[in-house]
Amino acid sequence: MGSSTSNDLPPCSGPAPEFLAAFRLAANADGVMSFADFMGLALYHPELGYYRREQIRVGRTPEADFYTATSSGPIFGELIAAAAVQLLGKHRGEIDPADYTFIEIGAEPSGGVLTGVEHGFGATRTVRVGEEAALSGKCVVFSNELFDAQPLRRFVHTGGVWLELGVRLNAEGQLENCRLPGAVNEPWLPSASLATVDDGYVFDAPRAAAKLAGNLAAADWEGLFIAFDYGKSAIALSTECPEGTLRAYHRHRQSNALLDRPGEQDLTGHVCWDWLAEALVDKGFAEPVLESQEAFFMKNAGDYLSQVFAKEGGNFSQRKMALMQLLHPGNLGQKFQVLHARR
Repeated sequence: MGSSTSNDLPPCSGPAPEFLAAFRLAANADGVMSFADFMGLALYHPELGYYRREQIRVGRTPEADFYTATSSGPIFGELIAAAAVQLLGKHRGEIDPADYTFIEIGAEPSGGVLTGVEHGFGATRTVRVGEEAALSGKCVVFSNELFDAQPLRRFVHTGGVWLELGVRLNAEGQLENCRLPGAVNEPWLPSASLATVDDGYVFDAPRAAAKLAGNLAAADWEGLFIAFDYGKSAIALSTECPEGTLRAYHRHRQSNALLDRPGEQDLTGHVCWDWLAEALVDKGFAEPVLESQEAFFMKNAGDYLSQVFAKEGGNFSQRKMALMQLLHPGNLGQKFQVLHARR
């Protein structure tokens, strides 16, 4: 999740004994599990998981691990509310936002995106990690960097076939990467018909993110789906990312040391926008729109942005600085994309 510098982390002493015990309990008889299962354990174990522990994750302080659009303050929530109302109006003509519940999925425990923000929705609800979404009626279902934090299946191209990557506990009691036995043949794996795949090409498959999108869309509700995240097309993931997209984040530094600090560092990879869009369309959504964060706000919250700039005038205020972070192509404006759709 979020943004960070690209410096490697200092050496790590390895996983905590408590995590190794949890790993042994969840692994097979040979002390092996798929990487997706390892990532799920490291992020979402009820007591030891990175997103289940009480710790500072988001912010610009040294104790945090990354920052997101929410770190820009309430202006992000104000723009979200303005854009959602405008999108509802585009789709339905004259609508009353008070008929809709704004539901944020996967928010941090410290608050939601609309906390302290004036809005016209009839109600708001925040669904934390591990809570049931229970979607129904008229909703705006919003998430910010939810899908990139779902477990990834990892594959490596070897000798003309795809092998799934896993994690095992070695004789020294340390975690190490391994290859699971047997070639894998899934229809969504990169094909030679798309591009020549070299041996050693790593394909990080965000299948859990697509499944989550499908589960959210399967509930009996109507309205808007809005997801802020970073991702790539299926073609780009298949041809432009030979080392995969999965990275670790700790104390605002990016690392490829994916097995270090399980439960203490973030693990995140690009979503596949095609798969999320397919999951929505399969459940009756109109064709989703994918655009940069900058374009999304300029198109759908332009009137509100004009009001903010007019009010701020020539002042170099905190709100203007926050807008620069959110909109400028060199900051978050192009790094993040928005997938939105209506049903």
